Amino acid sequence: MAISDIKQYTHLSAADVEELGRELDAIRADIEESRGERDARYIRRAIQLQRGLVVGSRVVLMASRNKWAWTLGTAMLGTGKIIENMELGHNITHGQWDWMNDPEIHSTEWEWDTTSPTEHWKKSHNFIHHKYTNIVGLDDDIGYGIMRLTRDQRWEKWMIGNPIYNVLLGTLFEWGVALHGVETTKWRKGDKSMAEVRKDLKIIGKKVGKQVGKDYVVFPALAGPGWKHTLGANAVANLIRNYWSYMVIFCGHFPDGAEKFTQEEFENETQAEWYLRQMLGSANFNAGPVMAFMSGNLCYQIEHHMFPDLPSNRYAEIAVRVRALCEKYDLPYTTGPILRQYKQSFVTIAKLALPDRFLKGTSDNAPETNSERKFAQVRHLRLGQVDPETGRRRGLRTAMRELQSSSAA
Repeated sequence: MAISDIKQYTHLSAADVEELGRELDAIRADIEESRGERDARYIRRAIQLQRGLVVGSRVVLMASRNKWAWTLGTAMLGTGKIIENMELGHNITHGQWDWMNDPEIHSTEWEWDTTSPTEHWKKSHNFIHHKYTNIVGLDDDIGYGIMRLTRDQRWEKWMIGNPIYNVLLGTLFEWGVALHGVETTKWRKGDKSMAEVRKDLKIIGKKVGKQVGKDYVVFPALAGPGWKHTLGANAVANLIRNYWSYMVIFCGHFPDGAEKFTQEEFENETQAEWYLRQMLGSANFNAGPVMAFMSGNLCYQIEHHMFPDLPSNRYAEIAVRVRALCEKYDLPYTTGPILRQYKQSFVTIAKLALPDRFLKGTSDNAPETNSERKFAQVRHLRLGQVDPETGRRRGLRTAMRELQSSSAA
């Protein structure tokens, strides 16, 4: 079963959690007060770079019958699409730059370069996912309605196709994100009418028409005799963007250590407990400045989930302070190399294609699914207290080490 009592799971008292919340509020206040020209210059330069890459790629692809021009143009276009989706579209629509009061970079005006309409994305992602992060039964991003990603989701026969659905989702990621806005899970449960579904599909259809027309009709036609090569380049650029976006998103949400929660935990949640849920339910991956930029700074998914509307270029400095708080409260800070984070996500998807009887671990103690019940055998230890010898708090990380040592013995 997923975590139903976050304080018990983390071995923190209510007072501890509220103090942690105040310290995170202080981080938010510091960043908000220090936003200024440096940040504005960053986002404007990012937009200039992205537009330069896309315009340059279109010019180069006019000669797409030449294999070198095709390769260069495709790479430039794919890179431009990644930057637009990850660093611009995703972050701008979160309202990260609304404080600038610039209509061009405002969350109410930006329409991103993908088949998902911005109005649908804001509802399914900004509201539902970020409010109900990893709450089983409320957050549709746990499996996107097509995969099993926690043992709290009852196994059904169709889930045997988990690995296949995973590959298809990565390949068609922008289309999957678009259809995610239809909220098919609600429709299957009877919480959404077919009339509402048709209305959503109509909105998606208009956006799809614009995207398909741009990438597969207008720009190939402008290339003249080389239109087939340009059409292929556009398709490959979209695939590049799809796979990269998919990998970044999965590495931030489904590695081991990205915890799941019950609706019971959410019912009486305070702001401080919301912060804590975001910390435990998200995962980072290691990245230098270039990879961070290309991921939309979502290599700092933990920080993004706690502060989704703060400028993405500030996440690196926020991460230093969040790590320090994790040390102070003896909390895990889930991060690692990107390939390891993705491997863990892939393994979870593959093994959960099977019924629980074929799996090791339990619904309370497995790499991808945990609850406070996993610590029953180490409750005799002085967890949740300060060690009198070291002066260090004995919290969740200590509990995990003690449990691992107990299991090994």
